Amino acid sequence: MILLLRNCATREQLEQMLEKHKFYIKTAVDLERQVLVGGGDIHADCEEMLLDDGSRQQDIWAASFMRATHKIIYESIVNLRPRQNRSMEILDSNIRERIAQIIIEFLGNV
Repeated sequence: MILLLRNCATREQLEQMLEKHKFYIKTAVDLERQVLVGGGDIHADCEEMLLDDGSRQQDIWAASFMRATHKIIYESIVNLRPRQNRSMEILDSNIRERIAQIIIEFLGNV
């Protein structure tokens, strides 16, 4: 299940987001609005939900959250942007840090 979160997930929401991949959650984060979408099969599904909710493309970044270890994998086709990021992996350490803060705040303390 794909869910849009504006604050910390409940245990039930976390379990719903884990339905597809069991051990990790595909996420997309809007850094400006501090909104997270998690769950589903691919990062682009999460990105689409953020766009439908009013996010701007340049503010959305995708990552995967490993529930057991809290490891974040900053790699997705969503992150490939010639003007902002020339790789599927997020290269800017400041962006990575901001994403980590939101993901841990919303998903890591459940």
